[in-house]
Amino acid sequence: MKLVEINFDGIVGPSHNYAGLSLGNLASASHAGDVSYPRAAALQGVAKMRHNLALGLAQGFFAPLPRPNSTLVEAMGLTAIDEGDPVQRRLRAAAWSASSMWTANAATVSPGPDTADGRCHLTPANLVTMLHRSQEWPDTARQLALAFADTAHFALHGAVPPCFGDEGAANHMRMAARHDAPGIEIFVYGRTGGAFPARQHEQASRAVARLHGLDPERALFIEQAPEAIAAGAFHNDVVAVANERVLFTHEQAFADPEGAYAAIRDKLPEAEIVIVPAAAVSLAEAIRSYLFNAQLLTLPDGDMGLVIPLEAWENPAVRGWLDGMLAGNGPIRRVLPVDVRQSMANGGGPACLRLRVVADPATVDPRFLLDEAKAERIEATIARLWPEQIDPADLGRESLAITVRAARGGLLDALDLGALA
Repeated sequence: MKLVEINFDGIVGPSHNYAGLSLGNLASASHAGDVSYPRAAALQGVAKMRHNLALGLAQGFFAPLPRPNSTLVEAMGLTAIDEGDPVQRRLRAAAWSASSMWTANAATVSPGPDTADGRCHLTPANLVTMLHRSQEWPDTARQLALAFADTAHFALHGAVPPCFGDEGAANHMRMAARHDAPGIEIFVYGRTGGAFPARQHEQASRAVARLHGLDPERALFIEQAPEAIAAGAFHNDVVAVANERVLFTHEQAFADPEGAYAAIRDKLPEAEIVIVPAAAVSLAEAIRSYLFNAQLLTLPDGDMGLVIPLEAWENPAVRGWLDGMLAGNGPIRRVLPVDVRQSMANGGGPACLRLRVVADPATVDPRFLLDEAKAERIEATIARLWPEQIDPADLGRESLAITVRAARGGLLDALDLGALA
């Protein structure tokens, strides 16, 4: 088999809106109530996928989940609500959320070189901390089961029991000499306390490691810094990202940074750790710009590239540090800005939009792999069917529900994914 890293991006769904549902996500909260632009958001997401495809990288995608979620509406007794009650409106808005677009939270993935049986293991995240996300995993699991149906090469598990919060790959990093070599898997968890919840539970991380058959000596469990969570780093991928032998991190990402670095170097002696000091880029600036919510990628020529949001490139402190990094002789040789402003306004950068899977593309259902012709079909469908804009006050209107359902159905038809209808 030829194992490569495939990034699976979530196509932004037609119900993309700014209801401000995610406690601890400062960008989401600051844009709550704003008008959103689902068509522009989805096209920006496809443009990012095409950007990475043009770099010569393998690229996949996942379809939006069904919205509005009538099962959640009925379970919460919200088929008819008091429109004057902001709590009821907020609960109903959860059923319209397009948050599955951030597929870094779809699952935790352990490639075959790391697992006892040599298969790639996937565990859907239960996302139990937030109502609007906790509804996702059963539909996500259906899609994963379709995309990775080859049981000779993939093993799909059920979600960790929901009393242990699991947020998926957004709190998981893998490092190795090469994607196809055995590596170490780093699970970053938080502890409760402070204004914002710690979303990843240590026991959820340990359960995933056991389910995936990881060598206990090659699995690390590292605590996220409480001050990072309090500052708005609701997931580890807001303050750290890894790729092959490189860890790119803010110095305030971990509760015990020196202990974390020592453990990584002990298990992977060739590890290179690129630390951004708070004196150069403050924790607040790192979170505001989403410098670390980037795709750290190995390019076909062997160089490492960092795909960052335009907001990071336009931030003076971040730009100054990046320019200095590129002038040096470090492992990250290219910085590649992309426009995902609609996603950023809701708290998700380039890294949020993708799930990394190391696998042989020939073992993946080809309907989920992107090429130029498929990208054109996706773009044409979005341009034709996605709403141009949504005001949060529109959520709950039957006319909008009909539009959103028809848009998703049209995309599934265009991609021959009617099994997900």
